[in-house]
Amino acid sequence: MEGTIQRHWEYICNHNKDKTKILGDKNVDPKCEDSDNKFDFSVMSYNILSQDLLEDNSHLYRHCRRPVLHWSFRFPNILKEIKHFDADVLCLQEVQEDHYGAEIRPSLESLGYHCEYKMRTGRKPDGCAICFKHSKFSLLSVNPVEFYRRDVPLLDRDNVGLVLLLQPRVPRAACPVVCVANTHLLYNPRRGDIKLTQLAMLLAEISSVAHQKDGSFCPIIMCGDFNSVPGSPLYSFIKEGKLNYEGLAIGKVSGQEQSSRGQRILSIPIWPPNLGISQNCVYEVQQLPKVEKTDSDLTQTELDKTEVLVTAEKLSSNLQHHFSLSSVYSHYFPDTGIPEVTTCHSRSAITVDYIFYSAEKEDVARQPGAEVALVGGLKLLARLSLLTEQDLWTVNGLPNENNSSDHLPLLAKFRLEL
Repeated sequence: MEGTIQRHWEYICNHNKDKTKILGDKNVDPKCEDSDNKFDFSVMSYNILSQDLLEDNSHLYRHCRRPVLHWSFRFPNILKEIKHFDADVLCLQEVQEDHYGAEIRPSLESLGYHCEYKMRTGRKPDGCAICFKHSKFSLLSVNPVEFYRRDVPLLDRDNVGLVLLLQPRVPRAACPVVCVANTHLLYNPRRGDIKLTQLAMLLAEISSVAHQKDGSFCPIIMCGDFNSVPGSPLYSFIKEGKLNYEGLAIGKVSGQEQSSRGQRILSIPIWPPNLGISQNCVYEVQQLPKVEKTDSDLTQTELDKTEVLVTAEKLSSNLQHHFSLSSVYSHYFPDTGIPEVTTCHSRSAITVDYIFYSAEKEDVARQPGAEVALVGGLKLLARLSLLTEQDLWTVNGLPNENNSSDHLPLLAKFRLEL
């Protein structure tokens, strides 16, 4: 039997980052207690490694003993982890359809979860699931997103996303809703154009689902395997809400590989207008053509003007989105600067999995002792610590005897002010 890896809760509430407890300790940090006007809940994001994909990519698991790679060995371990962490919301990636129907869904339903699933297109074996506890939330809407588009040559890959609108079960009339999104973006490190477009499609769907009557957005949690590393242009775009991609090499977008020899530069715009998504990552309202004036009635000057406008609009290399998103994790250990990793197999150990969430920008809270006022956002209370590559190789990498995916589950505890 190999050793087990120790992960513990890091409490972030009240900026008390030193306070850590060993996992499984049911005592909550006293400063993070629930009360009448607060709704606390936990979220897990976990790429559970589809068995078909494991077998198709066996070269990544040469370090593993054969028995630990069988689904009959792996699934009980994965279920044990899910039970142990007992999160209120699960965002799972690489959920294989036949296993979902036969084992995963029935097992989770017996634990009190409601499950929604979106399979990848193109007869791919797996997809994304979002499961939540009946006792904590009720379901307002289910919004699957298919990134494959027959009419857009760029979008010839079968990745998907899933966006749910959830209502916290609290005994008060007007309670904020929460938008939870889950995705698994394309892996191919050389196709940053596809990854950015898939992300824009997910953000457009989140925009339309999370949009409230007063024009604001409800709090958002966006989980998944983004196949991009911290600090890469794609990651920075999610966190900063803007990206000028002029002159950016297509293989530099996700930061998965260092060399960009002979790579083409992202085209401007990245995706064609018929996708119906603007550079602000929202669905464009299709304008009906105005019929009052025919082209023959327009003067040459007017024609030139419209031409100029169209060109200027088309040539913008600035992507934007309207959310203020933070990452639950900081991606580097504060004392050593060593990177945290979320996935580890024979070929690499990096961070590609994330939980992003709506947080108000903490501009005023930079002074010591200042409490963060999160108006309409979520407050991060705690996160389950991640590990270094070295930590993982002490237990023979992933998967191993106790951890049955090549990814680690990410976990966060949030507070919603009511």
